Amino acid sequence: MLPEERLRRRADFLRCYRRGRRHHGRLITLYVVQRGPAAQQARLGITVTRKVGGAVVRHRVKRRIREIYRRWELRRRLPALDLVVHAKPQAREADFEALRSEMIDLLEPLGERGRRTG
Repeated sequence: MLPEERLRRRADFLRCYRRGRRHHGRLITLYVVQRGPAAQQARLGITVTRKVGGAVVRHRVKRRIREIYRRWELRRRLPALDLVVHAKPQAREADFEALRSEMIDLLEPLGERGRRTG
């Protein structure tokens, strides 16, 4: 994943939380907000709170989410969106495949929309 594909600024995260559409799953919540007209591609941000677990567990969940997004073949077709994946405490026990399945289920409709318009 390239650096320009990552959400980094606190203001961008807050904008996603306040104005973004929420898509809920058992393991994660996906916040989606449209970027400005000059934006070229989607950006991903990940939040994993201490409710999920200690530092080792939180970093493992983040790495898995980042890798799932990196491997997803439709990510390049997404419209210019800001995406924030917020891990729920249940993500602590989830294996890679369960997390991947849920994340792809939440991302697929966004990819379909990008394919129709682009």
